[in-house]
Amino acid sequence: MSKYVILTDSTADISQILADEIDVKVWPMQFELDGLTYRNFPDEREMKSDEFYDIMRSGKMPKTSQINVSDFCEYFSEYLDKGLDVLYLCFSSGLSGTYNNSLIAIEELKAKYPDRIIISVDTLAASMGEGLLVYFAAQQKKKGMDIRELAKWVEDNRLHLCHWFTVDDLHHLKRGGRVSAATAIVGSALNIKPVLHVDDEGHLINITKVRGRKASINAMVDKMVESYSNQYDTIMICQGGCRADADYLEEEVKKRVKGIKKIIRGNIGPVIGAHAGPGVLALFFYGEHR
Repeated sequence: MSKYVILTDSTADISQILADEIDVKVWPMQFELDGLTYRNFPDEREMKSDEFYDIMRSGKMPKTSQINVSDFCEYFSEYLDKGLDVLYLCFSSGLSGTYNNSLIAIEELKAKYPDRIIISVDTLAASMGEGLLVYFAAQQKKKGMDIRELAKWVEDNRLHLCHWFTVDDLHHLKRGGRVSAATAIVGSALNIKPVLHVDDEGHLINITKVRGRKASINAMVDKMVESYSNQYDTIMICQGGCRADADYLEEEVKKRVKGIKKIIRGNIGPVIGAHAGPGVLALFFYGEHR
């Protein structure tokens, strides 16, 4: 069996410590803020997530961009040149054109590396939903799965990765076209908080609305109670500038959901956070279905 590497991108929101632990390589995607361009490294070397959300709270709005074809060629070639095959687990095609760019790059690279296997899999996932799928995939690799078996395993299991999000400010969702201007204005005035989900096509959709922050967090746990499967007993919680809320979410999950052995906490980085805003909070787990 040829040696291979699992690659992903910084939309997976996994820390450098976790990436090193599971032996996964992370491509730092770019974001622009206040006229300057940064890369979203998993060790946050160019900008800490707390600083990013503080800047957003001051009224400055970031921009993000997908990974282009030339970047992918550079990214993949770094490992192909070492004689490694490449399995890339990509940000949802329902939220970005990144996956399609990876496929174009792979076609270009096949002529240069005819003896190497290069596979890109659309995770249909985002943030630590993508990260949790990467985490589980790395465990399968350690058990001895070859690259093609693992790519098939990811495709077979990706729709079990459940995503539940809430945000603190509807106006950031308005900017991304997720809610109307009227909904953002009225909802903000009434302290309405959305509970959002990533569906089977990898799109972020609004499932329900509740009044108040704590109610939105409780609603996320309700959803987990409905569909959680203890086939995989690790879950992930991540936040954007709202650690106290993430603490409350973790405690509620521990109280109400049985069978969890490991909870991994993380930060929602600038690439995802640019579209959700300060106060974004998310819960990810392996479920019976999305």
